[in-house]
Amino acid sequence: MLDTIIPLDKDLLIFLNSLGSEQWDPLWLVITNQLYWSPLFILIFYLTIRAFGWKRGGFMILSMILLVGFSDQFTNLIKNSVQRLRPNNDPEIKHLLRTLITPQSYSFTSGHASTSTFFSVFVVLLLKDKYKYIYFVLFWPLVFAYSRLYLGVHFPLDIIVGVIVGVTLANIYYFFFKKVDKKLFPNK
Repeated sequence: MLDTIIPLDKDLLIFLNSLGSEQWDPLWLVITNQLYWSPLFILIFYLTIRAFGWKRGGFMILSMILLVGFSDQFTNLIKNSVQRLRPNNDPEIKHLLRTLITPQSYSFTSGHASTSTFFSVFVVLLLKDKYKYIYFVLFWPLVFAYSRLYLGVHFPLDIIVGVIVGVTLANIYYFFFKKVDKKLFPNK
């Protein structure tokens, strides 16, 4: 089965990556850099404090920070276990790709896709009853993950599995978060 999926995965990446152009390269380099997303994180932290107050909101922000650390380590565990080469390091296709950055770590799964999805879904679960437009935050991991295809540093399968992992972990994390939250803040 993998013998069929892997070549299709590579072909799809080559196609998607070839849609890029030098005109848009600087934009996608900004999009893929987590630092430039800081205003979004600050907005989410502000909305959390505004909705739940300093004490409970602070606990939620701490939970978000722990989530990102856990997700990063979990993704690294998968990457180091599977050891799939990144497209920009794959001798079979690297000459067919437009690559603007050349990370050397492994590819499967995408940490950008899993962590941004994990974070965003968790934020939506936390804030959906307080802000009806919070669902727009789910746009971020889609754009963020696509940047990895554009730059030729992840395969589509890395992204898809990363998103699935992110959604799954967010729901599990939220389930346990609610239990701890109920114990720490029983009247809320």
